Amino acid sequence: MIDYLKQLNPEQKKAAEHTKGPLMVIAGAGSGKTRVLTCRIVHLLKSGVSPHNILSLTFTNKASKEMRNRIEKIVGDPEARSLWMGTFHSVFSKILRFEAEKLNYPSSFTIYDTDDSKSLVRSIIKELNLDKDVYKVGFIRNRISSLKNNFITPNGYNNEAELVQSDKITKRTEFGRIYQMYEQRCKKASAMDFDDLLLKTYQLLENHSDVLLKYQEKFKYILIDEYQDTNHIQYLIIKKLATLNENICIVGDDAQSIYAFRGANIQNILNFKVDYPDYKTYKLEQNYRSTSTIVKAANSIIKHNEKQIEKNIWTDNTEGDKIIVCKTGSDNDEGRLVANTITDIQMREQVHNKDFAILYRTNAQSRALEESLRKRNIPYKIYGGLSFYQRKEIKDLLAYYRLAINPNDEEAFKRIINYPTRGIGATTIQRLNIFANEYNKSIWEVIAHLGEIEININKGTRSKLKEFAIMINNFIINAKQKDAYTVAEEITKSTGLFNDLYTDKSPEGVSRFENIQELLNGIKDFSKTAEKGLNKLPDFMQDVALLTDQDKETEDDFNKVTLMTVHAAKGLEFPYVFVVGLEEQLFPSMISGESQENLEEERRLFYVAITRAEKRLFLSFATSRFKWGQFIDCEPSRFISELDDSFLEKHELEPKKKKEFSPHKIYAKTKYAKKPISAPTKKFIAPKNLTNINRVKNIPINASDLSEIQTGMQVKHASFGNGKVLSISGEGSNKKAMVFFTGIGQKQLLLKFAKLELLK
Repeated sequence: MIDYLKQLNPEQKKAAEHTKGPLMVIAGAGSGKTRVLTCRIVHLLKSGVSPHNILSLTFTNKASKEMRNRIEKIVGDPEARSLWMGTFHSVFSKILRFEAEKLNYPSSFTIYDTDDSKSLVRSIIKELNLDKDVYKVGFIRNRISSLKNNFITPNGYNNEAELVQSDKITKRTEFGRIYQMYEQRCKKASAMDFDDLLLKTYQLLENHSDVLLKYQEKFKYILIDEYQDTNHIQYLIIKKLATLNENICIVGDDAQSIYAFRGANIQNILNFKVDYPDYKTYKLEQNYRSTSTIVKAANSIIKHNEKQIEKNIWTDNTEGDKIIVCKTGSDNDEGRLVANTITDIQMREQVHNKDFAILYRTNAQSRALEESLRKRNIPYKIYGGLSFYQRKEIKDLLAYYRLAINPNDEEAFKRIINYPTRGIGATTIQRLNIFANEYNKSIWEVIAHLGEIEININKGTRSKLKEFAIMINNFIINAKQKDAYTVAEEITKSTGLFNDLYTDKSPEGVSRFENIQELLNGIKDFSKTAEKGLNKLPDFMQDVALLTDQDKETEDDFNKVTLMTVHAAKGLEFPYVFVVGLEEQLFPSMISGESQENLEEERRLFYVAITRAEKRLFLSFATSRFKWGQFIDCEPSRFISELDDSFLEKHELEPKKKKEFSPHKIYAKTKYAKKPISAPTKKFIAPKNLTNINRVKNIPINASDLSEIQTGMQVKHASFGNGKVLSISGEGSNKKAMVFFTGIGQKQLLLKFAKLELLK
């Protein structure tokens, strides 16, 4: 028989054995909270409590499944399966099915997911003939969700003059009508959306005292994981259910409350002692995950928050290496730094790709990182999101670029012929497709000669198709003449795609807009660094095609470097963690300037990022980033200066020598020579021993010293790697070099553009 209490430390054991009355378990990062929750449930079962009387709520199916499996191994399958254990939504939907009749719903009601909800909103907007640019589906759906989570029904909305007035100002005067129709359609379809699962559970308990008493008596013991992430409705439901017995156990960490944007309220955990004055608290302060350096550094950052429950996280683990903080010139430099460091650590320690995680504040940041990893042939996966080039808005824009290069590309044509909306419907596209197939022509050829053929398309639609053809023809001409960025920017704006995404201020819309901006940043960088004559749109698209083809490889998905936002990383851990983009207005984000409350949440988010690391932690920031084709100066995040310097090693990556950065020099501290460098002009406060980690003897060749290049010299090129100069021709600014590159072959380069580095 498994001794389930033997595996616990003294404080964990006390929490597991405490069964009566309200209990708050403050579980620091890596302190084994899942183990405590599991053992507490097992202890209740061993003490004679029926599994039917235990309610355990989590935020993810993964967490509840893991707990149930652990419990099953100790007490057996029947008891484990009888527990009321699952996510808030899954457990509440189970209650609603039992009590559906009370709400005039059949027990077989349908649950609408986000896509279903959006589809319904889209249909209503179309039926009402409303402007899709004003009534954006994502925004309307999110607004309905927000109102429901604040107990505001359609009737309640109509009676709130302030809400109605705010929609009048933004010209969404029909929002109330949409909301009303949305609710009617859901009811007619016997459907509830995700928000209804919470709202209607609350209404059920609030309006039916017999039902409330039934579940209060049933759930004699209630356990809630990640209590700091509960929203207002979840808090109220739990409070109602726990009122009779008050055998409520909450487990959480106020320092990891990072979901305010989803409605999570940190006050729920901070005010637990007010709701339950007789509560008992246990603090799980021993960290089993990270090195002592990482734990102490995390403590040094979170202490800057005013709103928190006092605790002192500690560990018996080894001290470990200091945290590397690296200053880079740009986001592309940062991507190369990360990729090079991963490669170096893999070679030196023989570790796996799955041991590495790269964390960023926004999904848009993955672009530069993905490109650097691909160039290094490092397999990776995007966790909790799509690969950058697989995101819808990116594929939409790339489809326009493809048409500008090859107008006969029918897959690209079908993707964007009516996006953004230009009044060319599915019937028209079907007729064009039938005609094209009948005469063995591409759809583009049909449109380009629309005035010369007889096809059943009305005059208005013909006019729209001609306008579309003129626009694409202009793109085709410009793509042959202008650099990639100029054409890409023109296409983005003149198609209306830029404006369509810019005006969508929903969280999803903002994210899509940021991704488009990141794509243009990458094209701008390509245009500036590509060889002369090879900086056109077709050249860029060829690069993209080669990059994205690697996604199709059938490598084991398990053994890949993980890329994700910090929000998505919560609850996970990795031996090696990179936290990138530590700059003001990015991390902390722009919204953090709105209030002290927002700033404290951003700081908690940074705390979560740090505490994902087990062995090594790397922090980096760039002094400039591309924003719509321009370099914008960036300032290092205030969070860097808030970290205790005694746990850090700060370095600077020289822009001119970025191609030969040797990552082992931030990794093996005895390998590099320390040299003082001039103090940065930004707020990056460097210690006296700030070290320039780039010490290879590479000399950049500028336009003014082309004479230094000689036949036989060893050189390095940004894209082609190391090579040997075979011959020199031309004079002055027209001077060229024929270079043989290992694995590439011979290339003739115009030296004033080649940016070669001379290897001595």
